[in-house]
Amino acid sequence: MTTHKFQAEPFPLMFDPQTTALVMIDMQRDFVEPGGFGEALGNDVSRVRTAIAPCKKVLDAARAREILVIHTREGHRADLSDCPPAKLTRGGQTFIGTAGPMGRILVRGEAGHDIIPELYPVAGEPVIDKPGKGAFYQTDLHLVLQNHGIRTLIVCGVTTEVCVTTTVREANDRGYECIIPQDCVGSYFPEFQKSALEMIKAQGAIFGWISDADAIVGGLNAKA
Repeated sequence: MTTHKFQAEPFPLMFDPQTTALVMIDMQRDFVEPGGFGEALGNDVSRVRTAIAPCKKVLDAARAREILVIHTREGHRADLSDCPPAKLTRGGQTFIGTAGPMGRILVRGEAGHDIIPELYPVAGEPVIDKPGKGAFYQTDLHLVLQNHGIRTLIVCGVTTEVCVTTTVREANDRGYECIIPQDCVGSYFPEFQKSALEMIKAQGAIFGWISDADAIVGGLNAKA
């Protein structure tokens, strides 16, 4: 075992690169580009686009270190049979499955459902398609991580208070240690971003550790 260290709050996190994976949550066009689901709900996508450049920095470092990189996409079957009514309708209006500038919103195979070009997967990087908020729900993510002997997750993506924190909580219950670089996650609501990150690191890292892109890159590049 090769021990490295991420500088983080509430205290540094020890990790082994061989048992560490980067999980990039839902950096999809529907969430971070104009004309997608996020904007259709009335959100300012510029707030989440701030995470793109830091995510790219961490992604490049992870690839250079040859650690496992996994991408997730939230979306549904074309017939919406895997989308419950409680999710389909928001505020009395249906968005999922309706026509948008990048195809049907949050439908698998449509342009808007895909990952943004800046962070697009390369050959060999698993892509997990998920119907819910958490990346473990009704997916094979846990199986993929187990098959690679993963213990530590670097979690990036959007949105902080929804899919990111749901995934971190699911991961925590399954025994993974999670570290979230705060500049690599984004929310449409600044107050939610702040609260969500504080919840994760509270009570001695009850769900995980909070760091930033530079600290993650530094930890990955440091010699044992």
